[in-house]
Amino acid sequence: MADKKIKIKQVKSTIGASKQQIKVVRALGLTKKDQIVEHNESATIVGMVKKVPHIVEIVD
Repeated sequence: MADKKIKIKQVKSTIGASKQQIKVVRALGLTKKDQIVEHNESATIVGMVKKVPHIVEIVD
């Protein structure tokens, strides 16, 4: 059974974001602007993306 993969891109810097938002972005594996990481699509990952929609986006 193959899990669906999603690509997550950091589109904005975390400067000015709250400490909690920075922790979420770092937990996704993102460290700098325009970086893209790939994760298995799960409720946890999608929930993390929804916590910081102004900083990250899902790309195809």
